[in-house]
Amino acid sequence: MNIHEKYIKRCIEIGKNGLGTTAPNPMVGCVIVYGQEIIGEGFTSPYGGAHAEVNAISSVKVQSLLKKATLYVTLEPCAHFGKTPPCADAIIKFKIPKVVIGTIDTFNKVSGKGVEKLKASGCEVIVGVLEDEVKKHHKRFFTFHNKKRPYIILKWAESADGFISPHTKDELKPVWITNEISRQLVHKWRAEEQAILVGTNTVIADNPSLTVRDWTGKSPIRIVLDKNLRLPKNASVFNEKAKTILISEKNEKSTIGTEHRDLEFLSWNLKEILAQQICTILFNRDINSVIIEGGRQTLQTFIDENLWDEARIFTGTNFFTSGTKAPHLSGTLTFEEKILDDTLKIYTND
Repeated sequence: MNIHEKYIKRCIEIGKNGLGTTAPNPMVGCVIVYGQEIIGEGFTSPYGGAHAEVNAISSVKVQSLLKKATLYVTLEPCAHFGKTPPCADAIIKFKIPKVVIGTIDTFNKVSGKGVEKLKASGCEVIVGVLEDEVKKHHKRFFTFHNKKRPYIILKWAESADGFISPHTKDELKPVWITNEISRQLVHKWRAEEQAILVGTNTVIADNPSLTVRDWTGKSPIRIVLDKNLRLPKNASVFNEKAKTILISEKNEKSTIGTEHRDLEFLSWNLKEILAQQICTILFNRDINSVIIEGGRQTLQTFIDENLWDEARIFTGTNFFTSGTKAPHLSGTLTFEEKILDDTLKIYTND
């Protein structure tokens, strides 16, 4: 590992501190080095706040050293005004002479413009250090801008004999397949993504709240599919603990629109592109990642349209013998571990 890779790897590490809070901005990490010593570090603040480069520059105690330092950053510094001024301008203002970048930003308002601005100021710029690792780190951001859809994570739990729910149950609540540790992990995942999506049948059968409870973090935006607006208004997904977007074939905003609820319309008759229509709605709302938690029909729809990036699948130890079969997918197994008696497998869509 060369010296540039060492510091870009550190940028990736600290950039992860922004997971779940920076979206739709990328979770950038930045370090500033003088004489082989890190003198400043920063990561992207929650959305609307300062970017990683500005936070790193602000953390340097002896600002005069910036004129002799090297700034390392996972993603090309922005060159446009958004919620905050351009990061490239801040780098130029403090006369940082050298910038090492993991990868170019493909967002059309940046894409190469940050590098051009830095070079025009006389700054030495190196691009493409640990680029594959950096792109994986920014997978949500790149999927959103390059594919014009959110990064999609499928998640379900299935019994040892391959069912996601039993044939019958006695109460309007989930039948737990996994243990408490696995369920806590799911709440951690919810806090890391912008949105969570379920279908009508899941709400009717389980009355889930889809919030973060067993972890510390912000609850995701709830996306609920309800073709005919038949869900009860007192369903837990409509409480005030998180925002809910209802997607329906009926355009009756007066029945649903409140401070915490909103309605989107799509055509259910176009079944072959149902998932694509949903992705377009989420893209237009600047949602760059979503966990799809069910039910089977909803999950299989995204699988069949090949609109998924990861599948996180728990297998428990109990047997249902009958019920709703788990979805079927083909992907590459990239991770597997035991969580007490549960097995977690993560697949990626190649």
